[in-house]
Amino acid sequence: MELRVLKYFLAVARHENISRAADELNLTQPTLSRQIAELEEELGMALLVRGKRRTMLTEAGLFLKVRAEEIMTLADKTVEQFAHADEMVEGDVYIGCGETEGMREIVKAIASLHVSYPHIRIHLTSGNGELVADQLQKGILDFGLLCCAAAPVDYAYRKLDHKDVWGLYLHSSNPLAQKTGIQSADLLTEPLIVSRQSVEAKEFDHWLGHPAQELDVVATYNLIFNAAFLVEQGFGSVLGFAGLIPTERQGREGIVFRPLMPELCSHNYFIWKKGQVFSRAGKLVMACFEAVFP
Repeated sequence: MELRVLKYFLAVARHENISRAADELNLTQPTLSRQIAELEEELGMALLVRGKRRTMLTEAGLFLKVRAEEIMTLADKTVEQFAHADEMVEGDVYIGCGETEGMREIVKAIASLHVSYPHIRIHLTSGNGELVADQLQKGILDFGLLCCAAAPVDYAYRKLDHKDVWGLYLHSSNPLAQKTGIQSADLLTEPLIVSRQSVEAKEFDHWLGHPAQELDVVATYNLIFNAAFLVEQGFGSVLGFAGLIPTERQGREGIVFRPLMPELCSHNYFIWKKGQVFSRAGKLVMACFEAVFP
């Protein structure tokens, strides 16, 4: 399987039309069709459903599209790093992060790079811990920020000073909004909107005193921002970190935050793969961070 052919396949997937993809690639339509057919033959299954006006991806095609995008991203990143190997220090550093105020500490730690090395570009990818860990293992990310109760054993890491406080984002008309804190008994009958990852990781089991799967979960989220709209419309209450959704104190009508009682916190860990070989730009980011968090 050649990178060139994967590029052709992604163009067809993007345009949903072989003729338009061929024009973009400066190929003839028969040439592009033959390349895709040979790829299907190599993989042993159909990737496209060819219609008169539109070309759609099969289930196998959708799977390959995700993998091809990951491969091309990694290939582009590798070429870019080699292109600047003998020049002044410049390049791209990729950091994956969840939604946490802890990210402020990371940005402060590497802020001086912008002055000393203006050609180093920082790319932030937002996602939950599952996404960050997956892309870190595949080499798409150089570093990641995980929020979890205990130190990650599978990665090299530095622990940040910041910790995230768990609580409930409620509609202001909810009776629980009259309380100063939310206890485990309050959650048993409350319709909840939760991070799927946190429930599956059993992060709340000890605090709750029973399995989190017994909670009344009406919706899940990956990133918390859009979950706030569910609170506004009365779908339920969002379980998440303090400070991530604007509340009435910040001018957003109808939403209040109440911390869990007793307090439940998650720590923040700046992580990278054990034995990771960094580019020169990545080494400088690492040096900046180790100077702040030895």
